[in-house]
Amino acid sequence: MQALPPTRSCFVCGLENPIGLRLAMAAVAGAVESRFRFRADCCGFTGVVHGGIIGTVLDEIMVWAACAETKQFAYCAELTVRYLRPTRPGVDVVARGELVQNRRGRIFLTRGELRDADGQALAEATGKYLPIPAEMRASVLADFVEPPPGF
Repeated sequence: MQALPPTRSCFVCGLENPIGLRLAMAAVAGAVESRFRFRADCCGFTGVVHGGIIGTVLDEIMVWAACAETKQFAYCAELTVRYLRPTRPGVDVVARGELVQNRRGRIFLTRGELRDADGQALAEATGKYLPIPAEMRASVLADFVEPPPGF
């Protein structure tokens, strides 16, 4: 398991974002994972984590999966999320993302999932990611607490 460096400002992994989730990401056997608990202030309905926040976490875990495998920063072009059962705040969950296909460095296809501590699937997603333009690379790197390995 290799810890991936956080950024300063990202809503999901940013250490300096006052309203962010501050999730730690790690590369694990060809995938990226994060183990955490959603806070109560992430709820839509009482006692149920908002679907948009679940989708945001799945987007983040999948983009990290694409970036960790290709060593290219990318952004989301398409995100599809299927919600399988309610996700509760305060319970242990695991988000996992993996690169499914690298189409010649032009588009990255990914898959992600959110599971509870018992391994029960809570949500699953697929995504398409595009490499960021070369002129944006320096500004993206500048937001990291430390440079990502191999970038």
